[in-house]
Amino acid sequence: MSSNTAVHIDLEKERKEILNAFKGLLRALKDRSREDTRLIRKAFDVAVEAHKDMRRKSGEPYIYHPIAVARICAEEMGLGATAVTCALLHDTVEDTHITLQDVEDLFGAKVRLIIDGLTKIPEVFDENASIQAENFRKMILTISDDIRVVLIKLADRLHNMRTLSSMRVDKQLKIASETKFLYAPLAHRLGLYSIKSELEDLSLMYCEPEVYSKIESSLKSTKDVRNRFIRRFMLPVKEALTNEGYAFDIKARTKSVSSIWRKMNSKGIPFEEVYDVFAVRIIVDTPIELEKPDCWRIYSIVTDFYQPSPDRLRDWISTPRANGYESLHTTVMSPQGRWVEVQIRSKRMDEIAEKGLAAHYKYKESKSEESKFDRWIAEIRDLLDNPDANALDFINEFKANLFADEIYVFTPKGELRVLPVGSTILDFAYDIHTDIGDKCIGAKVNNRLVPLSYQLNNGDQLEIITSSKQKPNEEWLRFVNSARAKQKIKSSLNEERKQIAQDGKEILERKCKQYNIKFSPENISFLEKYFQLPSATEMNFRIAKGKIDLTKLRDLKQVKGILQIEKKTTSIKKDKHESDVYKKINKKEDVIVIGDDFKNIQYQMARCCNPIPGDEVFGFITINEGIKIHRTNCPNAENLLSKMEYRCIKARWQSQQLIERIAAIQINGIDNIGLVNRLTEIISKQHNVNMKSISFETDDGIFEGRIRVMVYDTEHLEQLMSKFEQVEGVQRVTRWDSEEYVD
Repeated sequence: MSSNTAVHIDLEKERKEILNAFKGLLRALKDRSREDTRLIRKAFDVAVEAHKDMRRKSGEPYIYHPIAVARICAEEMGLGATAVTCALLHDTVEDTHITLQDVEDLFGAKVRLIIDGLTKIPEVFDENASIQAENFRKMILTISDDIRVVLIKLADRLHNMRTLSSMRVDKQLKIASETKFLYAPLAHRLGLYSIKSELEDLSLMYCEPEVYSKIESSLKSTKDVRNRFIRRFMLPVKEALTNEGYAFDIKARTKSVSSIWRKMNSKGIPFEEVYDVFAVRIIVDTPIELEKPDCWRIYSIVTDFYQPSPDRLRDWISTPRANGYESLHTTVMSPQGRWVEVQIRSKRMDEIAEKGLAAHYKYKESKSEESKFDRWIAEIRDLLDNPDANALDFINEFKANLFADEIYVFTPKGELRVLPVGSTILDFAYDIHTDIGDKCIGAKVNNRLVPLSYQLNNGDQLEIITSSKQKPNEEWLRFVNSARAKQKIKSSLNEERKQIAQDGKEILERKCKQYNIKFSPENISFLEKYFQLPSATEMNFRIAKGKIDLTKLRDLKQVKGILQIEKKTTSIKKDKHESDVYKKINKKEDVIVIGDDFKNIQYQMARCCNPIPGDEVFGFITINEGIKIHRTNCPNAENLLSKMEYRCIKARWQSQQLIERIAAIQINGIDNIGLVNRLTEIISKQHNVNMKSISFETDDGIFEGRIRVMVYDTEHLEQLMSKFEQVEGVQRVTRWDSEEYVD
C-alpha cells in the first residue's frame, strides 16, 4: 500500500508541475482575450487527456513537450492564440485516438487545417530525401495555406533539439544532421534569426562536440575582457545619443558558435583571429516615419567617433532582405585597433529581426502592399503549380531558394527587383513576366548589350530585349538560377512538346484512315509498344518530327479492329530480347545504354567529338570525371582504344527519347557573294534545326566556315550536310571536332 501512496504523491506532484507549466504558457501569451484563454484551456485539457499515458525518452510526462512547443510559439515567435492552440494539439492526431474530425468539431476548420498540415510533415529529412520528398512537398503546400504550420513545426524541432541529450547517439546524429540540412535554413528564410542560430549551434554540438566545446570555452574565457572592451567602446556614443535626446537601448550580441566556426572554416583562421566575435546593437525607440533619418543620424554619430570601413556598410533599411529583415550595419575601427560591427535599427525592426514573420505581419501597414516575404510565398506557389515536377527536384530548388543570398537590380524605370545571387538575364525577365521571359533574346545592362547567360551584379539596370519569334529551349535551364524561372521554362517546354505531339496525333489519325486502321485507344497502346516508346505523347512527338516510319503500319493486320503483328515482323521481339540479355551480361561485357542510369556511375558526352544519337560510340573511364562517351571515329578514338583499351567500355544509344544535342559542321570552298546568306537560309528552312553559332574566315578567295547546330541524331545532321553540299562554291562539308581531348 505504501508503494501505491508513493506513486500517488508523485503523480499529484507531476499534475501540479504540469499545471504550473501551463500557467507559464498563459503568462507568455500577452494581449490575450477571455475567449483566447478559454480556447487554449480547452486545447490543454484535450492534450493532457490524450497524452496521459505517454512519456518521453527522458521519463517525463509527454504533455511537457506540447506545452514547451506552445510556449516557444508565444514567447519566441510572438504567435497568437490559434497557433498556441495548435501547438498544444500538434501530436494528438498522429499519436493518440483523436481524429482530425474531432479537432474540427472542438476547435473549428482553421485549427483542423493547421493540425492536418503538421500531421503530414515527415519526422525525418536527410540529404538522400527521395523517400520523404513527396511528404516534404506536402508540407510546403501548407506554407501557402497557413504559414503557422511551418512555424509550429520549427518550434517543435527546436524543443526536440533542446532535449536531444536523452536520445541514443545515432538518433542524436541523425536528428541534428536533418536540422542543419533543412530546419535551420527554413528558420533563416522566415527571419527567425535567434532560432536559426540556436538550431545551428545545437546541431554543431551533437555533430561535432569537440569543435563546439572548444569554441564555447574560448568564448567563456574571453567574456570579461570582451565586456570591458564593449563598455569603453560605447561610452562616448551613449553620451552623444543621450545629449541628442534619443530613447535607445544598447545590446552587445556575441556571434553564435556555429557562425564563428563557419568563419574559422571559410577563412582558414583560428578563433583568436575572428575579429567580429560580437556585434554592438543600437536600438532606437522612434515613430515609423522617423526610423530611416534617425538610424542614419545615429550612424553619423557613431562614425564621428570611429572610422568606418567603406566596403562594410550594409543598408537593409532602404532595401530590406526578402524575409523582412531591416537594419543598418557598419564596421568601425576601435582605438585598440580592432574592427567592431555596429548594427543600428528601430525597436520595430528589432522585433522583426528577433521574431521574424509574426512580427512582420503585425507591423504590416497596408494589406495591399505586397511584402518581399509574400513574394517568396508566391514563388513557392509557382513551384507547386507544376504538376509534372519531380519531388526531388522540388526539394533541391526549394532548398536553394531558402539560403539564396540576394542581389538588387533595377528596371529601366528604376523599379527595384530582388533576385538570388547568380541570377542571369533570364531570371530577371521571368521575374517581370512569364511572356517576357519566354520571348527574351538578350538585354541591355547599364546600356551595354549582353547575352542571356550574363550573370547580374548588384545595382545593374536592365532593359530586356524580346522577339515574337523567340521561344524557350532546353539549354535555358542551364542559364537560370531562380526556382520561378526554372519552373516557367519547364512548363513552356512541356507545352511546346504537347503542341508538337498534337500535330503528330493528327498525322497518325490520317495515316490510320489511309490504311483502314481503327483509331482506338487499344490500337494506340499497341503502336506505343510496337515502336518501343514509353507513351503516346512521345510517339506523337516523334511522328511530328518525322522520326517514325508510318509505312510500317501496312505490315500490321487487324483482328476485329484490333491491331496484331504479322508473323514475319519479329524485329520488336528481337530488340526486347536484346535488352533482356544486356541486363544479364557479366562485368567484362557491360554496356552503357545512353539515356539510362549506369550503375550510378556518372557519364557524359566527350566535348572533343560531341556524339549524337546514330553515331557509333564507346565509353572511356576517365581518372576523375566518370565515363566520357566518344564517337568511334573521334580524333582521339585510335589512341584511346589502342593504348588504353582496358579503360574502354561498350556503349549504345537508348532509342526512347528524342533530345536535341549540339553538332558542329565545317564547310570549305570558294568564296561567293551571298554564300553565308544561302547557308543560313538552309538552316532556317530545315525543320527543327536551331543554329547555335556561325563563323567564317576567308583567305585569297578560299573560305572556311564553322557552324554549330542543335540536331536530334545523325540522320537529322546528314540531311542538313547534304543540303550544304548542293550550294554553289561549297567544296567539302564535314563534321567538325571542336576540342582536344582532356582526360
